[in-house]
Amino acid sequence: MAASLSLSLGLFIGTTTTTSIPIYSTSTRITLTRPSNSSTKIRSVAWDPEGIFGPPNTGHIARREFQRRLEKDTNAKEAFEREILEEKQRRQKLRDSRVAPDSPAELIEYFLDTEAREIEFEISRLRPLLNKDFFSHLKFELGQLRFAVSKTQDMEDRLFELEALEKALLEGTEAFDKMQADLVTAKERLTKILTSKDIKATLLEMVERNEINRPLLTILDENIVSAQEGNQVRHTRATLFILSKYCLIITY
Repeated sequence: MAASLSLSLGLFIGTTTTTSIPIYSTSTRITLTRPSNSSTKIRSVAWDPEGIFGPPNTGHIARREFQRRLEKDTNAKEAFEREILEEKQRRQKLRDSRVAPDSPAELIEYFLDTEAREIEFEISRLRPLLNKDFFSHLKFELGQLRFAVSKTQDMEDRLFELEALEKALLEGTEAFDKMQADLVTAKERLTKILTSKDIKATLLEMVERNEINRPLLTILDENIVSAQEGNQVRHTRATLFILSKYCLIITY
């Protein structure tokens, strides 16, 4: 009669389960028991020992709750949109009511009375007035306050305000000038693309030179919006589709 032998091999990593594998021969039946493959278990959603995902973002629950409220509550959504429209109208009315001064001294006071979020708009609107004469006058007043023999608290406050204003205006004018230069270059590149007999070849050449950038896509998108004739729209959209092969994000 055939003998029966049972061997059990127990390899345990944490908590494992066992699987029986029958092995048959002509005279003996052997049953081997081995653990099934175990997998690493992550018991914390914040487990990130190498910091790959960066610091956790907060406020997710509040944002989701606000989004659900907007989706479910039509009245809240309409009120929210109305507030946005009213704020937009208020800001536009304020912009229209302000008159740009003529002298550098008055222009300094004009910017000191400007809301922080309106500084960028005012820089773009009054860029011609933010010239060498203006910054020379601003530096002169700063020098008088810095090297004053005796300083009052009002002088200290004024010095702090002017230093912050100078920094904001210098950075703002530099960014504005760069943006304008990028837009001019983008218009030239767009003209080159749209007048090319072989658009794909032109695009490949521009990609090699790293000339496909966001200012160019912005100008191209504006052309799509402003195009009136159907043929022009199709031609421009076809060009945009080709561009999309070489760009990560294109916003229609």
